[in-house]
Amino acid sequence: MMLIIYLIAITAEAMSGALAAGRRRMDIFGVAVIAFVTALGGGTIRDVTLGNYPIGWTQHPEYVYIVLSAGLLTTLVARYMHRLKQLFLMLDALGLVAFSVIGCTIALALEYPIVVVIISGMLTGISGGVMRDVLCNQVPVVFRRELYASVSLFVCVLFLLMKWLGVGENITMLVCFGCGVAFRMLAIRFHWRLPVFSYQQRWE
Repeated sequence: MMLIIYLIAITAEAMSGALAAGRRRMDIFGVAVIAFVTALGGGTIRDVTLGNYPIGWTQHPEYVYIVLSAGLLTTLVARYMHRLKQLFLMLDALGLVAFSVIGCTIALALEYPIVVVIISGMLTGISGGVMRDVLCNQVPVVFRRELYASVSLFVCVLFLLMKWLGVGENITMLVCFGCGVAFRMLAIRFHWRLPVFSYQQRWE
C-alpha cells in the first residue's frame, strides 16, 4: 500500500517539477533535473541528514526511471494539465502526506528523538519543493502561499500520536492520509495562510 502511494507521490512531484521548469522555459535537460530534484530531493536530504545510507533511490534505479519518464511525459501533455488541476492537487497532497509519514517512519526505525522524527518527516515532505523553487529562482511556495509545511507538521504529529496510542498501522495510515489530504485541500479551497511578516524600513 505504502509503496503504491510512494510511486504515485514521486510521479506527481516529478510532474510538478517539470511544469515549474516549463514556466522558466528550460530545456529538456533542465526539465529532467528539476523533476528529479522535486521528486527525490526530499528523501535524499533526509537520508544525508540522518546518516541513513545507502540513499534510497541509489538502491532502486527504477524510481529514477519513473521520475524522469514522468517529467519528460509532462512536456508532451502540459497543454492539457489545466483540465486535470483538481486531480493533480489531490495527487500532490497525497505525495506530501506520504513523504511526511515515510520520513517519520525512517527516523523512528533509526531510534531518533521525537523532535528529530518530526523534522525528518517535514524534510522529506517539503524539501523537494523548496529545492525546485530555488533552482527556478523563486521564493519557495512553502514560505509564501497557502499552508503546506503546516500540513506536513500536522501529519507528522498525528502519526506519532496515533503510534503512541497504539492504534493499528492500517487505521493510522487511513486517518493520516484522510486528515492530511483534507487539511491540504481545505487550505487551498479557503486560502488559509499563516500570518505574513513584512518589513520595509530601510537601514540608514
